[in-house]
Amino acid sequence: QVQLVESGGGLVQAGGSLRLSCAASGRDFSSATMAWFRQGQRKEREFVAAITGNFLLTSYADSVKGRFTIFRSNAKNTAYLQMNSLKPEDTAVYYCSVRYGSSNREYDYWGQGTQVTVSS
Repeated sequence: QVQLVESGGGLVQAGGSLRLSCAASGRDFSSATMAWFRQGQRKEREFVAAITGNFLLTSYADSVKGRFTIFRSNAKNTAYLQMNSLKPEDTAVYYCSVRYGSSNREYDYWGQGTQVTVSS
């Protein structure tokens, strides 16, 4: 059974930093793309960042470029999201997701989410 467990969320002041972790289990994730999405209150879920499995290629939403960094440890089956210079508009529930295969496929697995709250 595949499980994705996010951790590292919390309350931080604007300008601060947080590091989110996504621990994956139940399958080999080394070839999968791992990604972070977020959903703010009364907003639709949006893409934040992704990292491929084999070549560690990264992509980011424009709103987080230069502030957030996604990386992973295949040995630990874990993906991370380092978030710096946080803004109140980054407040959201952050979800980890995993996709196998080509980039035009839907994401296969989702975690339960971790709350990030940035105070002004």
